[in-house]
Amino acid sequence: MFQRLLKARSVVYFKARSTSRDAETDRARATSIYRSIEDALQGAMAEQANLKSSVDEALARSAVTLGNDSDEYLTRDPQDDHYQNLLGSEIAEGERRLNELEVTIRHIQFLKTALITRFPDFGFGDNTPHAKDIG
Repeated sequence: MFQRLLKARSVVYFKARSTSRDAETDRARATSIYRSIEDALQGAMAEQANLKSSVDEALARSAVTLGNDSDEYLTRDPQDDHYQNLLGSEIAEGERRLNELEVTIRHIQFLKTALITRFPDFGFGDNTPHAKDIG
């Protein structure tokens, strides 16, 4: 019985892939991770830029409706007070998110740096194509 198993096994040969094919597979995996990190980083940075613009705009609108007299708040319409409160809460929420995005961007940049340093032979950098460029 044991001989029959050995005979059957001798027909099926194990063949390892070539070194170049292994390197190509490893590079494809690492490049996929790099593209994902780049896409996440670009998305977070775009969100940060858009949100900063919106917060700055809200701050400007708030400053205009606030007035510049020391007793302006005494004669302000209740509707303007309500609008100021809404702007204040939106600004605070926007600034909270901007702080979160700053931390997230630093973490993503760390991941990118770690990947680049762990795979130095793969030549990651600004000339590495993004997933959207490859199709």
